[in-house]
Amino acid sequence: MKKIGFIVLALLIGGFANAAVLKIATVAPEGSSWMEDMRASAKEIQELTEGRVQIKYYGGGIMGNDTKVLGKIRIGNLQGGAFTPSALQKIYPEINLYGLPLTFESNEEVAYVRGRLDQAIMDGIEEAGFVNFGFAAGGFAVIMSNKPVTRLSDLKGKKVWVPEGDTISYASMEALSLSPVTLPLTDVLTGLQTGLIDIVFMSPIGALVLQWHTKVKFITDLPIAYTMGFMAIDKKAFNKISPADQEVVQQVMTRTYARFNDANLDDNEEALQALLNTGIEQVALAENEINEIRSILHKSNRDMAEQGDYSLVLYKRMLQYLQEYRAGSASTAGN
Repeated sequence: MKKIGFIVLALLIGGFANAAVLKIATVAPEGSSWMEDMRASAKEIQELTEGRVQIKYYGGGIMGNDTKVLGKIRIGNLQGGAFTPSALQKIYPEINLYGLPLTFESNEEVAYVRGRLDQAIMDGIEEAGFVNFGFAAGGFAVIMSNKPVTRLSDLKGKKVWVPEGDTISYASMEALSLSPVTLPLTDVLTGLQTGLIDIVFMSPIGALVLQWHTKVKFITDLPIAYTMGFMAIDKKAFNKISPADQEVVQQVMTRTYARFNDANLDDNEEALQALLNTGIEQVALAENEINEIRSILHKSNRDMAEQGDYSLVLYKRMLQYLQEYRAGSASTAGN
């Protein structure tokens, strides 16, 4: 009997020793609902593949900034990461199309466009060498500052955070006469605390989770840019998994990110109210100020597409879908 027990134990140990372990880095803090959900999906994948695929998450940014994470993926120390679009901008700049400033005005507009363009963006990520499971909405980034921003002139000369490697956002901020300061996501809180930066653009839920709200006093009520997150796993590492187990990972993670996408929209509204409840003051821009900012940013977006910073074809396709939605909405409203 003991011999049989040892044989079973040896088989189990041998099975786990041969398991494919996907090590994934993320800035999501330990203990957050995001981390809990991702660990739950990892447990489900391990059970459905009978231990052949295991996912190990490294939360709280302990693996470093995006550049370091991508470097560790290249040498095989990590197999993937949970990223925002700027992380992959150098190898696939079109990933930032949805986040071009003042392109969208509502979540409904984004949903319409994403329903028609997501697959093309995902195909591009795969061509760049990564497997992706869909995008999780982060809500709209708003202006967060220590002095009220109620007109375009309030932005001029202010030091604004721009993610590392995000040349598109850098150009957009310069177009508004802001002074971009490039920092990894993990250093933004310190930057706000020390005065290295004056302004951040972030979704309410992102600011709440990352604790940035503790270092700002004002939120400007303007949906400046659509934000989202996604997981990217090195395609070579993923292809080492059997096709059947790949299908399990695809199904579970696609479902997980679809759930994140739906939940985050509701959570973002609640997060905004939570921020206001802490004493942060919400201010507004006059309509003429919004129109002036929009005109500047639309020109900047178009100029970058025409000079090849990202695909002009995909950019025009995105705008076409957006115009379709707005035309349909206007038609419905007029009936």
